[in-house]
Amino acid sequence: MRQTFPALSKGQVPMLLWLLLLILAPGREQSELAPKAFIRLTPPWSTNFKGKTVTLTCEDSHSPAQGGISWYYDDILLKKKSGKLQIRNSGYYKCKTPGSSLSDPVHVEFLSDWLILQASLPVFEGDDVYLRCQGWKEEDITKKIYYKDGEKFAVTYDSGFIRLNSASTNNSKYHCTTYVEGLFGMWKESSKALRIQVQELFPPPVLTASPSQPIEGSPVTLKCETWLPPQKSDTQLQFCFFSGDQALGSDWRSSSELQIPAIWSEDSRSYWCQAKTVTHSVMKRSLKSQIHVHRVPVSDVNLEIQPPGGKLIEGDNLVLTCSVARGTGTITFSWHREGTIRILGRKTQRSLSAEFQIPTVKESDAGRYYCAADNIHGPILSTLITVTVRIPVSRPVLTIRAPRAQAVVGDVVELRCEAWRGSPPILYQFYHEDATLGSSSAPSGRAASFDLSLTADHSGNYSCEADNGLGAQHSDRVTLNVTVPVSRPVLTLNPAGTQPVVGDVLELRCEAQRGSPPILYWFYHDNVTLGKSLAPFGGGASFNLSLMAQPSGNYSCGADNGLGIQCSEVVMLNFTVPSRSKITPVTVGVILGLLSILGLAATAALVCKFRTQKKSGGISATGTARSFGTETQESTHFEPPALMELQPVYSNVNPGDRDLVYTLVGSIQHTKEHLVNPGDRDLVYTLVGSIQHTKEHLANSPRLHWKHKGPTVIYSEVKKTHPDDSAGQASCRGWAHEDATESYENVPSTSLALYH
Repeated sequence: MRQTFPALSKGQVPMLLWLLLLILAPGREQSELAPKAFIRLTPPWSTNFKGKTVTLTCEDSHSPAQGGISWYYDDILLKKKSGKLQIRNSGYYKCKTPGSSLSDPVHVEFLSDWLILQASLPVFEGDDVYLRCQGWKEEDITKKIYYKDGEKFAVTYDSGFIRLNSASTNNSKYHCTTYVEGLFGMWKESSKALRIQVQELFPPPVLTASPSQPIEGSPVTLKCETWLPPQKSDTQLQFCFFSGDQALGSDWRSSSELQIPAIWSEDSRSYWCQAKTVTHSVMKRSLKSQIHVHRVPVSDVNLEIQPPGGKLIEGDNLVLTCSVARGTGTITFSWHREGTIRILGRKTQRSLSAEFQIPTVKESDAGRYYCAADNIHGPILSTLITVTVRIPVSRPVLTIRAPRAQAVVGDVVELRCEAWRGSPPILYQFYHEDATLGSSSAPSGRAASFDLSLTADHSGNYSCEADNGLGAQHSDRVTLNVTVPVSRPVLTLNPAGTQPVVGDVLELRCEAQRGSPPILYWFYHDNVTLGKSLAPFGGGASFNLSLMAQPSGNYSCGADNGLGIQCSEVVMLNFTVPSRSKITPVTVGVILGLLSILGLAATAALVCKFRTQKKSGGISATGTARSFGTETQESTHFEPPALMELQPVYSNVNPGDRDLVYTLVGSIQHTKEHLVNPGDRDLVYTLVGSIQHTKEHLANSPRLHWKHKGPTVIYSEVKKTHPDDSAGQASCRGWAHEDATESYENVPSTSLALYH
């Protein structure tokens, strides 16, 4: 039964075309988005004998389709809305479901030929195709020959079919021939040429980007979109993405998506993708899609400093971090210090922050810093941040400034502590040994002073300490010796409480209770210097005085350690004259010696004179000085001079020694006198007479002229000043100081009596 369709009038054609445009346009628009519907044939052959019926079934991904089906016959919409359509007319058939796009056309042909060539439907790209050469009377056929584009490629001897591998849309023509036996012999039959209808396995993929206009630095997802027909849903596809001619990712992949973590402005270009089957039988590529990446200018540039606050110690590391709140792409960061043209550092990177480090900062690194950021739209500057570099104090130097070369008790000395390097303020501490004397602050740095009034306890080691909060530094120790002026000395006589007589040894002891050593002690008798003694370690000193003359008078001493002499109080000494019996043994010894030499007559004359002569003259004294640890003995030893003629005269004895000398002239034999060294400027009594076998050691003395004129005794007194006395000596003797000019005074002569 032949199916017929109602004819259309000429006026209905334009209206129908307009409706078709409205209907087909959405389908075409969705062809890239929705999968295509497809048509299944029963029986599955594209060519059939005329009079046969073929059933078409419209399917989509929700197979079988449910209502709302649209059928098209040679692009003409049919009224049929069901999912199946039975056809008997040759032509192109298409369908569409609500959830799909328009299917590919299927050409079904009904022929009245004796021999036809049938091809299986549907056939997708890469599928195998089955061909069957079918006769009107199959029993009359024994041999079938198959041709492709006029070339024989297969022969069969039954009613079966042949298979073609991996069909493709190459528009090749196929036909078949056979020989038929009849009553009148054999004849040849040929089929109509056939083009195999190969449906698209999947459409060319479409590349999409999400977001379609990404912001620089943001992630982008690329999708290679295509679809497989439901009956081919088990076909495995692979995908590959390209940027320009460069493959992205790991070449072929099973996923149709590619994630780009961050896309940059330089990535703005065309992208495309490819899809293929695992067997590589079908491969298709998308059109190129242009992706434009938008760049965001930098803003809110900020500079941070480590350590926080920008307060560093010399030698620390300074870290400058420059950051932006917004900004995309490659950003160039640079660091600057105010007042300098030179850029401290520059970094270009794809990040919102960058660090710059200044290792081991110095004092010259202090200042105000800022940074700049630029991503082609122009540099944006940060605010200024102040960086201070504090310097630990160096080891201070302590100096002591005194008003004189030798510090003395009562002086005010300045202790000056100075650190050559160090950030202010600096606190200085002053120490005597381990005790704190005080402190002084130097707000502007450098040095500080501390005034100290010296006492006797202030001798010792001094040091100072400088600290500006970054660690204290100590100076070297400086030694200060405080000289203590001597106190007023005390003179004592030993032995004390006894009455001294001629021949005794009297110790004069002088001691100052206070005073820095060494101390020089002077001993005086009525303004005359007896001697001196040095106490190198302090304490007192002694002077031993041998009493050989009248010692009565005022005694005193002076102490001096270079800071001025101090004089003791005067000590009075009363001398007791010894009885005649005390000198009898000496006199007797002298007389006996004389008598043995001179003879009886001379002896009688001398005895007569001595008896008539009064006792006159004095006893001279010699002394030795002694101090603690030091002894100074000053004496002159005389031996009897040779016998010579005596003549009483005035004589100046040893004037070069500037001593006071009394000279006794007489006739004496065999005597020795111990005279104090004239260089000590002491008071000396000298007995001179007619002496035999004596020696006298008188340094620098002029020659004496002697003429014997009897036992007359003559005294002469020589007075001289003492120019080698120090000012201190003069101060102690000033209360009875005499003129420095030489003077001679006559001393009345008396008779000298000697007793046997």
